Amino acid sequence: MSSENSAGDDRQVWDVVVVGAGPAGASAAYAAAVAGRRVLLLEKAELPRYKTCGGGIIGPSRDNLPPGFDLPLQDRVRAVTFSLDGRFARTRRSRQMLFGLVNRPEFDQRLVEAAQKAGAELRTGATVLRVEQHGPAVPDRRTVAVFVQTSGPGGERAEETLLARAVVGADGSASRIGAHVGVKLDQVDLGLEAEIPVPETVAEDWQGRVLIDWGPMPGSYGWVFPKGDTLTVGVISARGEGAATKRYLTDFIARLGLAGFEPSLSSGHLTRCRTDDSPLSRGRVVVCGDAAGLLEPWTREGISYALRSGRLAGEWALRIAEAHDAVDARRQALNYAFAIKAGLGVEMAVGRRLHQLFARRPGVLHAALTGVRPAWNAFAKVTRGGTTLGELIRNHPVAARMLAGRE
Repeated sequence: MSSENSAGDDRQVWDVVVVGAGPAGASAAYAAAVAGRRVLLLEKAELPRYKTCGGGIIGPSRDNLPPGFDLPLQDRVRAVTFSLDGRFARTRRSRQMLFGLVNRPEFDQRLVEAAQKAGAELRTGATVLRVEQHGPAVPDRRTVAVFVQTSGPGGERAEETLLARAVVGADGSASRIGAHVGVKLDQVDLGLEAEIPVPETVAEDWQGRVLIDWGPMPGSYGWVFPKGDTLTVGVISARGEGAATKRYLTDFIARLGLAGFEPSLSSGHLTRCRTDDSPLSRGRVVVCGDAAGLLEPWTREGISYALRSGRLAGEWALRIAEAHDAVDARRQALNYAFAIKAGLGVEMAVGRRLHQLFARRPGVLHAALTGVRPAWNAFAKVTRGGTTLGELIRNHPVAARMLAGRE
């Protein structure tokens, strides 16, 4: 905790409080704690906990893990089968690994452990009700009050007010910290997923290969990700198409010949993309990951965005914590926003245009990935982390014109 107490207040003040212990929150906590500051990581659930997610670890995710991180891969993907609503299936292969697959409970737990080893303190079963930057609970202008509700072993509830020099909101797509900051959302989608245990013979057929199916609704797609003796099967589409999305998942599983296997777990989750002008901070509070609406709009890939934005949030939260007045705190928060927009913001803009093209003409995208070698090579290079969507568009004028709707 900070060695400085607020004037007239003998309560300890944390340098940084991080809300949410997913990849974004754990990365933020690690980045702040490894610098030697006192960091508190709050998580409302008990860990490990399940998260609806395919669990794909692409190159940018791998490159933003803590040094020496032991990635718990369940499979290494070297082949992708693409299909267009179950038709025109074709498998493309790579000599190198394209991306890895993890089980989210184990992956998230290891990220939290890395943050703890760096010096962060973890509290689970702690629900953040709200944060305040003004009012009687806030002792001075350098401090944020974090109101937390905890549950005891007998189910009794208690409330506590924590103090911090800076707060990082990483509490998911329904973020209370995001509401405090005023995050604005543009694209909201519904993802449905089933974890399906399969016999060894079925698992062997999928080893090292994933399936991506461009779905029947505009902008929808399905996936099969193998993880040992379990297949993660899911679909995603625009919110408001709930019944059609459920039918798509049911039909998708049946088409794959998996309807006879009982899922060990079925779940759903909303993904939310920010608007271009959505704020990323308010006073001494910043948001990252899903809480900020940061994910790739076309594929809805969020792990790499969580890791990258979480690291930046942790680093800039330290600077905000050190700020001695509101002007300096605002300057550091704006620097964080600039860092996000210059990197992930550019990626999101390209992904948004790709999503629009895909929603209108999925067959064109399917034909390109399955029949045009440069398109497949670009896909493989992005997933391996050799380039980014933004770099591809900058370096290939034809692709840029296509995304702009000129061709």
